[in-house]
Parts: sequence; structure tokens; C-alpha cells
Amino acid sequence: MSKPLFSQGRSAVALLVVAASTLVGIAVNEGYKDEAYIPVRGDVPTIGFGTTMGVKMGDRTTPERSLIRLLDEIEGVYAAGVRRCVTVPLYQHEYEAYVSLAYNIGVAAFCRKALPGRPPNLIDLLNAGRYAEACARIEAFKYGPGKKVLPGLVKRRAKERALCEGRVTDLQQDSSPGTGDLAG
Repeated sequence: MSKPLFSQGRSAVALLVVAASTLVGIAVNEGYKDEAYIPVRGDVPTIGFGTTMGVKMGDRTTPERSLIRLLDEIEGVYAAGVRRCVTVPLYQHEYEAYVSLAYNIGVAAFCRKALPGRPPNLIDLLNAGRYAEACARIEAFKYGPGKKVLPGLVKRRAKERALCEGRVTDLQQDSSPGTGDLAG
């Protein structure tokens, strides 16, 4: 089971809000591009700090507009989606990890329950109170279009899992033992 980073207990997910460090961590992990692009073959147009909603090739943005849009999308879409489908209390660090994951894979994929007779999905594990297994399941989301394992997603999922498990305090830290912060 995950341990708290501080002396707080798990809270009802409806009471949690995204920390500034998570917003920054997502922005750093996504990187910034001022013009719409396709991140990997078969993906959708992306702009700013990983925004895909309503983006068309040829669109342009600024860092300021992109940060505002990122904050609006994180709270209004992704954090709201996590709050909607998680039914158990979470530590703040677990919540941060799940919001980051939902931002990258989408709310529908994060909230997708397993079909009857199939192994449980992440949300099934989480809502059953199987916290450690749910944190570990984060690493399953490492595939890009065409079911190809993407090294960048492997690295990002390791950071999200470490955050979920309380082994790091934010998404900018390295989850490898003894390596400290990721600087660049």
C-alpha cells in the first residue's frame, strides 16, 4: 500500500486539487511547441504543452496562452475526470499521478473498466482499494500508436508510478534510486 509523503491521510477525491508542481511537471514532460505538430506517426495534432483538443495542423500559440490552456484543461477535464471515476479516498501524491496519467492517455482510457471475465483495469484495482496494484498498473500505459512501446512513455510512467507510490514528491524528479532530480 502507498505511504503518505507527509502526515496527511487519504482524502475524498472530490476535495483534492492539482498542485502547481504537477502542472509544471506535466508541462516539462510534455515539452512546448508553438506550432501544431504530430508527436509520433499515427497520433493527432498537438500544440503547446501537449494539448490535442480542437487542434488543427497550422495552429499556432504562445507560452502564456498554452499555460493558461493547460491549467484549464487539467482542472476542467482531466482532474474532473479522475474525480468522476475514482470512488476511494486518495493521498495527494496518488491523485497527482493519476491526473498526470489521465492527461496523457485521456479520461476515457483512465476510467475504462474491465469487461466481465477479464483481468481488472487500473480503475477497477483502484476503486477496489488495491492501491499498490493500481500504482503499478500505471506502467502498462507505455504504448503509442500501433501498440509500439515508446521509450519516452516508459520513462514518464516510471515517474508517475514513483509519485503514486510516494517515492518522489513531483513529476520532475527521477524515480531511479539515488539519482536525484532530472535536469534536462
